Amino acid sequence: MTLLQIMLKSLTEIIELNGKRLMNFKNSRILKLAAVITVMIIAAYCFLSINKCTQRSIFAMDTYMEITAYGWNSKKAADKAIDEICRLEDMLSTEKTDSEIARINQTKSVNISDETAYLISKSNEISKSTQGAFDITIYPVMRAWGFGSGEYRVPDSVEIKELIKRVDYTRIEYDEAAHKLSIPDEVEIDFGGIAKGYTSDKVAEIMQQYGIKSAILNLGGNVKAVGSKLDGSKWKVAVKSPCDSAQYMGILSVNDTCVITSGGYERFFEKNGKKYHHIIDPDTGLPADSGLISVTVVCNDGTKADALSTALFIMGNEKAQEYWRKHKTEFDMILMDSNEHIYVTEGIEDDFESQYYSVEIIK
Repeated sequence: MTLLQIMLKSLTEIIELNGKRLMNFKNSRILKLAAVITVMIIAAYCFLSINKCTQRSIFAMDTYMEITAYGWNSKKAADKAIDEICRLEDMLSTEKTDSEIARINQTKSVNISDETAYLISKSNEISKSTQGAFDITIYPVMRAWGFGSGEYRVPDSVEIKELIKRVDYTRIEYDEAAHKLSIPDEVEIDFGGIAKGYTSDKVAEIMQQYGIKSAILNLGGNVKAVGSKLDGSKWKVAVKSPCDSAQYMGILSVNDTCVITSGGYERFFEKNGKKYHHIIDPDTGLPADSGLISVTVVCNDGTKADALSTALFIMGNEKAQEYWRKHKTEFDMILMDSNEHIYVTEGIEDDFESQYYSVEIIK
């Protein structure tokens, strides 16, 4: 029995106890009291429904994810969100042999879903605009390093030289009319650099479908803010420091947007005292060494934000700033270089605060 049902049952009992007097309208005080109680019940129920909080967590796509939603329908929305995350992982994971991506890599020519077609199109769009800094055909190189399987190793220069010959997004062919994707035998694709961003967009759509106007979706470094906080204020998103796990680089205040961070500190392994991170430069086949150690992209489009955070990390500070100036209406960003200096684009200048690092505004 819901809280509203309990309250209404209590009200009904009051009315029944005084039924005769109410029916004859001889006791206006009781009638007024019943009306006041009714209004109070409705108001209390509305308040409790709006403020109802539901949290769900899951380990998926090789990371810990947490959904926090507010509203009368938050439980259904959060449960559906978890189902959607699982569905997308099953579809997009290269490690699941029956996934759509695995079938593409195995058969080389296959009919694909509208969702995969969208991700191919979006990936190619970012690849072209970043001159190949983002490339979903990087998978053979990623696998050689052991990222994904967890069987880490350092490939030698000869192996890497051969592997990067297989990296070229322009060799992906898609027949839109037939919904058929084709890749050469030596090419393999991986949506690891875009999947979580796309997932955050799809989960946000679910929140909207269930009438949720306030939610925060944390998909392992990929944060999607749905609406604002219950009091109307902006969400506070902590941007992790790549230098010190005990502190934050800064706090970003946002409404209704994505905040996605890429950094070499997220996934890495050590060999002979040297760290090797998972963001591989398609040009070299090696972990990117661009002088940047963290890139955060703020954008309404989570799919684009995810891909761009990877691409800009690989491009480095100067090229990242040049890129932003050409696309400043599409996103904002926060960069940290190896000297622990922060660069913030002017669009979020008033929304970012850092207590520990110096900040320069990009204009």
